[in-house]
Amino acid sequence: MEKQPVPIIKQGWLRVILYVVVLMGVLFGYGIIASAISINALTGESVGLANSLTQIIVTYFILSVTIVLVTWLFKKFIDRGTFKELGFEWKGFEMDGLVGLLTGPVLLGIGTIILAIAGYLTFINFTFNGSALLVEILFMLLVAFTEEILFRGYILNNLLRSTNKWVALIITSVLFALFHSTNPGVSVLAVVNIFVAGFLLGINYIYTKNLWFAVLFHFSWNFFQGPVFGYEVSGLDMQSILEQSLSGPEILTGGEFGFEQSLLCPALTGFAAIVYGFVFYKKYESSRNNLITAEVDGIGNTKN
Repeated sequence: MEKQPVPIIKQGWLRVILYVVVLMGVLFGYGIIASAISINALTGESVGLANSLTQIIVTYFILSVTIVLVTWLFKKFIDRGTFKELGFEWKGFEMDGLVGLLTGPVLLGIGTIILAIAGYLTFINFTFNGSALLVEILFMLLVAFTEEILFRGYILNNLLRSTNKWVALIITSVLFALFHSTNPGVSVLAVVNIFVAGFLLGINYIYTKNLWFAVLFHFSWNFFQGPVFGYEVSGLDMQSILEQSLSGPEILTGGEFGFEQSLLCPALTGFAAIVYGFVFYKKYESSRNNLITAEVDGIGNTKN
């Protein structure tokens, strides 16, 4: 059997610290350059929706390339592994991916129905712009892949190698929430809600080290939240198929930040995290333990 290369830095948590520091430094430098050339998509300035969306896509594309490049360099030269080891194996995880894809619209659909029944939400228009929708789909895929590579693929993966899986998941969820804490219109409640969402996004990964559940859930959540149902996506306004009108307390509707600032959000994502935590434990951890026990019993019986 071929011996696996040993990482230059053996401690996973130390690799994470170095990764975060380097990434923050690189992104800070990028921010200075972006400011100098007046790329202001994420500053919350009032500009036309199409213009703003174009700026956001350009800005996030550059950020994504930067994050993926730094991650690839760390995997190759610090971890001494491959980019695929972040969790891109599809075979055997198709069902988890499908569950993740369906979870977004199901949770948002339930929340939207509750707001509609309470009289806080009504849909006032329906429009379909195929080219705009395609651009938003591609953008949402870019966001999902980039953030999952960053938080679950590299950070959570390395923390799982050096600490308890629940501690690793909590730390990753905190970093995920802080990453979104500078979004336009963000509040303390929104940061807490994103922390809970981070817990749900990582609940499959702590058992599988596979990204497809998280990537497809992340994509479908953002896509149905903004381009379909018409909420802001973490404070970002998107063109949508359904145009909605919200009224009532922002603590329930989410206000300008979107559904992720509503109390309904952590109620739904927290409940889903508990349910999926149990399901994935039974599917992976429990079955793995039973297999190990069976193998040990088989060895004992052979000796007898």
